[in-house]
Amino acid sequence: MEEKRAREREIVKVSVIGIIANVLLAAFKAAVGMSAHSIAIVMDALNNMSDAASSLITIIGAKLAGREADKKHPFGYGRVEYLSALVISVIVLYAGITSFVESIKKILHPETPDYSSVALIIVAVAVLVKVILGLFTKKRGANLRSDSLVNSGEDATHDAVISATTLVAAAIYLIFHVSLEAWLGAAISVVIVKAGVDMIKDSISTILGERADIDLARELKKSVLAFDNVQGVYDLVLHNYGPDTYQGSLHIEVLDTFPVDELDELLRTITLKIYKEHNILLTAIGVYTINTKNQTANAMREKVSEYVHREKSVLQMHAFYVNEKKKTLRFDLVISLGEKDRYGLYQKLVEGVQALYPEYTLQIAMDTDFTEE
Repeated sequence: MEEKRAREREIVKVSVIGIIANVLLAAFKAAVGMSAHSIAIVMDALNNMSDAASSLITIIGAKLAGREADKKHPFGYGRVEYLSALVISVIVLYAGITSFVESIKKILHPETPDYSSVALIIVAVAVLVKVILGLFTKKRGANLRSDSLVNSGEDATHDAVISATTLVAAAIYLIFHVSLEAWLGAAISVVIVKAGVDMIKDSISTILGERADIDLARELKKSVLAFDNVQGVYDLVLHNYGPDTYQGSLHIEVLDTFPVDELDELLRTITLKIYKEHNILLTAIGVYTINTKNQTANAMREKVSEYVHREKSVLQMHAFYVNEKKKTLRFDLVISLGEKDRYGLYQKLVEGVQALYPEYTLQIAMDTDFTEE
């Protein structure tokens, strides 16, 4: 719990720095832009204010996400951070659309810009400040796993590029007496709009639920496989309830001679280890057994495995077990999500296995690898 509070405090700290920097920059740019009749600089100032608002929303999101779990939301409020990231994305998009409209107005009704050395120096300083702020915010956001901070950092980086292009336009005007302000404002707007759309897509994708981090999944499976009696780890599912807040489930494979009392102790030990090493709460661990009393089953397993893996879309076969008394054969078939006709392939393989062992009743489940690369 203390780690979560420390993370929240750090997010607030970074966001406050962003608010102060953006408000100061917005005030300077607005003053300079209006005195120089520069629509690009004024629009840049508007974008700085949207950045300040984004930082404020990040703070609010971090505070709400840090609330304790209750009866209504027993998994906590961590996902609020993803919603705040989405709101920031919408703000960025709105700023881009607004600046585009204003730029078009200036293209239709142009004004002659009036650059001063003071104005150009202020814009140059703004570029430097935004580069530093953008890199700092993105780095801290990545370290803290905060999508809101990462989005704010990305936006600050875009601002630096925008301000730099404003300087280029000023240089062109002073040298060639050609004003590109309004056109530059439109180009800037398109960049902002694209950034907003991309951020919205990323935020929605996170809210919908993305696959678990591949490296995290590998490390978790490796930790479970480290136990001597665990023969395999399958069906890993991780649910994200906020940054670094996971709950999950998996299946382990053990020999069918493994005592139940020792199995119970093993499951508890695995749960504790995964929580300590990866901060992941395993809410359930299922068990598959491997035939040891029936040597025929091993030969059947190899034969079936060779048959199903002829199909490239078959990623895995596990939970294979044969019951000679009941004449049942069961296993799970993991078919890639990239297969266009998963059910059709599943049916084909079921029919093929049935043809290999017509005397057995099949219990074949079509499974999914939720950490598939």
